[in-house]
Amino acid sequence: MEEPLLPVPVVCAIIVRGGRIMLAQRPPDKKLGGLWEFPGGKVEPGESAEAALHRELQEELGCTVRITQTLTPFVHAYDWGSIELIPFVCELTAESPEPHPHEHTALAWVERAELLSYELAPADVPLLKGLM
Repeated sequence: MEEPLLPVPVVCAIIVRGGRIMLAQRPPDKKLGGLWEFPGGKVEPGESAEAALHRELQEELGCTVRITQTLTPFVHAYDWGSIELIPFVCELTAESPEPHPHEHTALAWVERAELLSYELAPADVPLLKGLM
């Protein structure tokens, strides 16, 4: 019998600025293409979740953040495997460049009340309850 695969650890950043939260749109050619998400990515072996978050945001958005809160991680199962989502609430640092979508199709700063009007990646949906 095959060993069940452990969930892949994935970090995501809930970047807050002036009451708005940043969403990033996934490229059409990737898994969950076209859906909106909180930016982030996989934690590399031996890397802390915080280090992964800073690395991913630098690679994907070219920005730097300060973590203001660590939310409770949870597991989300997709049909292709499961992820352990490790969410962080962040703000851009004073010296951070404006985020730019290096790997995403688009970025949006969204009012909390409007978050539900975006089609989110399924793993990100449970985070909305705490944000609304």
